[in-house]
Amino acid sequence: MDTVAGFVTPGIVFLLTLASGFWLSRSGKPLKTGIFTLHKLIALVAVVVTALQIYNALKILDVAPIMIALIVVIGLCVVALFATGALMSADRPGYRSLLTIHNLAPLLAVIAGVAVIYLLSGRSR
Repeated sequence: MDTVAGFVTPGIVFLLTLASGFWLSRSGKPLKTGIFTLHKLIALVAVVVTALQIYNALKILDVAPIMIALIVVIGLCVVALFATGALMSADRPGYRSLLTIHNLAPLLAVIAGVAVIYLLSGRSR
């Protein structure tokens, strides 16, 4: 299977995560437990599926330092998303700042992810 094609499933699960997050944000406060749980589970699946795909791709390819840096950026974005999501659900102070980070992290992760896929496309067998 083509290395780049392997990222279709993580992409679909990522889109489902965004859709459930949008649905959650539109459901109002207090957060609906069912939607919130669904969003967290889909996000967790997205992380696992993406991490497995990256791991499998990297073990068969030569890895450039820029690719490692981009993967680290993606990882940091994921940590930021989980942390800000947890803090926002706990009604911590600084909600607006947390929401800004929670909205920007996926964008940065997508940009880094597209760059990784682009770099992989030139290296796949």
